[in-house]
Amino acid sequence: MAADDFNTGTLAGNQDVMSNDDVVDVLNDLLENTRDGEYGFRTCAEQVETPNAKQLFASRAIGCKQAGEELLQLIRSLGGEPASGGTAAGALHRGWVQVKGSVGADSELSILESCERGEDTAVARYRKALKQNLPANVRDVVQRQADGAQKNHDQIRDLRNAARERS
Repeated sequence: MAADDFNTGTLAGNQDVMSNDDVVDVLNDLLENTRDGEYGFRTCAEQVETPNAKQLFASRAIGCKQAGEELLQLIRSLGGEPASGGTAAGALHRGWVQVKGSVGADSELSILESCERGEDTAVARYRKALKQNLPANVRDVVQRQADGAQKNHDQIRDLRNAARERS
């Protein structure tokens, strides 16, 4: 799937851009998503042994944190109140990865599969956001972050495929 697939939410000439409150709601959803990603990637980095995967997960956790900080600034610039945490689904996902690690089922393959599912969710949330009539400056940020989420997904998918070949 190409990053261009995200470009499905172009502004129609006769549709108004969303209100600030609605834009803040979209951005808060993405903020929760970045927090889920940050915590999930950090957890995965702690669970895997392979230096490649450990480094990828650690760098993706940092990337998610930076994306979240960028969203925080946008939310505040629109007069909004940033969401205070991640999502319930993200917390469950992180808990699942933790449980797997504690019961010895933490093969790199299973952790990569779990992370790929998490990135599937992130990609879907960005696609949903890009279908909204966001102001151009917000759309630019969301598009760039959506491209990053797709890149994360593809890197994890490739590592997962390599792990499948080894097992």
